Amino acid sequence: MDAASNLTTAGEFFVVIAGELVLLFVGITFLVGLLQAYIPEERIRGVLAGRRQGVGNVIGAGFGALTPFCSCSTIPILLGLLDIGVPFGVCMSFLLASPLLNPVILALLVALVGVVPTAIYAALTFTAAVGIGWLLGRFGYERYVRDVMVEGRPEPCSCAATHGTRIRGAFSFAVGLFRQVLPYLLLGAGIGAFIYGFVPEDLIVAVAGPDNPLAIPVAAVIGVPMYIRAETLIPISAVLLDKGMGIGAVMALIIGGAGASIPEVTLLAAIFERRLLAAFVVIILGVAILAGVAFQALAMF
Repeated sequence: MDAASNLTTAGEFFVVIAGELVLLFVGITFLVGLLQAYIPEERIRGVLAGRRQGVGNVIGAGFGALTPFCSCSTIPILLGLLDIGVPFGVCMSFLLASPLLNPVILALLVALVGVVPTAIYAALTFTAAVGIGWLLGRFGYERYVRDVMVEGRPEPCSCAATHGTRIRGAFSFAVGLFRQVLPYLLLGAGIGAFIYGFVPEDLIVAVAGPDNPLAIPVAAVIGVPMYIRAETLIPISAVLLDKGMGIGAVMALIIGGAGASIPEVTLLAAIFERRLLAAFVVIILGVAILAGVAFQALAMF
């Protein structure tokens, strides 16, 4: 195809994918806003504070899936949990699950790969968050947490808030987050459109296709610097999958990027000593590679 035809193809893809993602994102963020209105942060803290390892890890991972979408929100909540004495392993299950299982990633994955692969992804990452959090607590990695002072703890929200107030709050949350995320979403759609229109399929298949044994670990590592937000990474992944990139490499890319993004690791460096920070990054990359291998194996059946 000539340049004009490629540009037209890329433009059409951009309009379609951006429109779909905008509608999906607004709807999901509104539902998440409702969840947060009825299950506020102070309630999460109260429930987790009384839990021990095991059941606490399961609950911590479950609550991690209900938290806001970026590390800028998750890390302060993590500090608050540690400050009130929530067991370290439970906090780690929360931290691991929060970026990988938030409803936006799950909803976008449904649109990308379908319900069954997304359910498998959710089961794998949830199990990993529970098990790894338990192991880190069991082996005493809490000794590598820095003594960080938590200031400006938010006041609990009023339990007397009406349903109407909560719905309006959820709508405001969705609109506010949408305004914040829109540039990243459009950036991801734009990059994806460029790849869709101008990058040959043969090149992607050769570099990251299912027959390349190094595609999955390389994708997991590349995902870390590549990640900006899920709203940017998912549309790019959709195009790479359509162009012939293996499903295992795509999943490794998403997990590696969302789980150990540079912004999150930078923030955690202020809380964790180097040994714990290194363990966290290695664990995320390990989960990304194992999940990628599992997805690639399932795709062969």
